[in-house]
Amino acid sequence: MQQKLYSRWRMKIYLALVGVWRRMTLGARMMLVDGDKVLLVRQSYVRGWQFPGGGVEPGETALEAAMRETFEETGLQVTGEAKLHGVFHNNNGLSIRDHVCLFVADAFDEVQPFKPNAEIVEMDWFKQDELPDEMNDGARRRVEEYFTAAPPSQNW
Repeated sequence: MQQKLYSRWRMKIYLALVGVWRRMTLGARMMLVDGDKVLLVRQSYVRGWQFPGGGVEPGETALEAAMRETFEETGLQVTGEAKLHGVFHNNNGLSIRDHVCLFVADAFDEVQPFKPNAEIVEMDWFKQDELPDEMNDGARRRVEEYFTAAPPSQNW
């Protein structure tokens, strides 16, 4: 009995340490599409335009996180189906353990007007063939994949 208890504790400690050393992070983003335009935001702490989104919180699905972050950052609420475009490895130079789930939606309502804040300094719609020069490379690739029906790559 004591040996079994010792083994259980040893396994719990091992799994906790693996969680610290091998922790994977998961982000969720939303590409809102209006005809030939996509919505992009510019954050205060990251260079370039990108899709609204952020980290998936414990107990939350990736879709719930993408919808929550989109509303928090833009004031827009997804009202229709949001389709998973893909899950991508995001080797951002800070971590090789980051992954991003990207969802696409074309039905949404403005629930509250956008106001720049400490996190999101700007929001705008861009035609898919007139994207801003200073844009996140992964987001740029996703727009191209979506509008040309190209298969998604595995990397953000």
